Amino acid sequence: MPRFVTAEFDAYLECRILVHGFMRLTCDTCARHALVAFSCKRRGFCPSCGTRRMHEAAAYLVDQIITRVPMRQWVLSFHILLRSLFAVHPELLAPVLAVIQRSITTHLIGQTTQSRNEASTGAVTLIQRFGSAANRNIHLHGLWLDGVYQTAGAGAPMFRETPPPITVQQQALLDKIINRIMKLLTKSGHLIEEEGVVYLANTDPDNVLAPLQAASATWRTAQGPRAGRKVLSLQRGHSLPFAHTTQSLCVTAHEFSLHAGVRCEAHDRQGLEQLCRYITRPAISNERLSINRAGQAVLKLKTAWRDGISHIVLKPMEFMRRLAVLVPGPRLHLTGFHGVLAPNAKLRSKVVPKREPMNGQADEHPCAHSAPVRMSWARMLKRVFDIDIERCACGGKLKFVVMIEQAEVIEKILTHLGLVAQSPPIAPALRVELFEAA
Repeated sequence: MPRFVTAEFDAYLECRILVHGFMRLTCDTCARHALVAFSCKRRGFCPSCGTRRMHEAAAYLVDQIITRVPMRQWVLSFHILLRSLFAVHPELLAPVLAVIQRSITTHLIGQTTQSRNEASTGAVTLIQRFGSAANRNIHLHGLWLDGVYQTAGAGAPMFRETPPPITVQQQALLDKIINRIMKLLTKSGHLIEEEGVVYLANTDPDNVLAPLQAASATWRTAQGPRAGRKVLSLQRGHSLPFAHTTQSLCVTAHEFSLHAGVRCEAHDRQGLEQLCRYITRPAISNERLSINRAGQAVLKLKTAWRDGISHIVLKPMEFMRRLAVLVPGPRLHLTGFHGVLAPNAKLRSKVVPKREPMNGQADEHPCAHSAPVRMSWARMLKRVFDIDIERCACGGKLKFVVMIEQAEVIEKILTHLGLVAQSPPIAPALRVELFEAA
């Protein structure tokens, strides 16, 4: 495996374990001590750090980025072969995203009487790399201003809502996006067209993750005795009729789909934050993951599929291969800002929300282009769950004392407190591979 994948697993195995370091707090009233373990702060598959990142990103988008106008979510799903292509070549997502952004921008401006020089719109797009079965399913979630800003004339820009898309317009938009994406990938040499048939060019043979990524995108097992076969699944009840799963404002073509049925009103900031949490959610949820008596990982789907499948059953090595595929590569950006919401947009400072002063102090950087203020873990818990970890049970305030990272000091403190002072054992990888082969 590449180094960034093994580093993800190593960091996860030390996440929230006191043996690997912690922060010590004390109450200024009752002198009670509290220990807070370090987290891995990774963005692959750690449920704890992924949930924290989800809440932090949602709060940042709502408070400092998304203006107070109606928002609409546009979700684009790709053909299954393109999902495999983007998994192996994630650098292609940037030009593909630019094609999609231009297409939707042209569509929204076309709903008004303004020209591109007189109107602007904006969006926040998140590249979601997984499906509900922890499989590799690259698709795009875009939060778009449901309208345009009129920029002609002096004064502040005026926002003008656009009507919801109708089926004919949405279908034409999807066809335009598909044609432009196929043309882009064919021109770059990643797709080959011969006699009206389009297929993928040969991928990088030196990429050891490529077979795992392709298998994950097609719900199949990559290695082992069941290589090439679909993963085990559990089916409960009868298959759902197709009519029950039909969504409004959703069109399909050539195994692509474009959905635009979710909209948030300008005043519904709480609903907007919930939507932002949904599109930035982690790949794995502890509540939906369990181990059966045979030692297999059982992953409950968020919603049952049309054929009635509600759970996915994976052997330990199969599950680890799925996790390895979910790890994003280094320096891979998963969130994009477009139009008036882009970092260097001329209208950004006029439309984005003003930053609220922290702790009653005036903001030292009133410009919208200044560095964002990172929300602390304590403030985040207070905002989301109404939990104040800075307060002791007696009502006093917990204050930071010291950061403990030395192994000898950690062992002495944990032993004195009667806590486990040894790291949980990890089975050697060779023994796991031999067990799989047997």
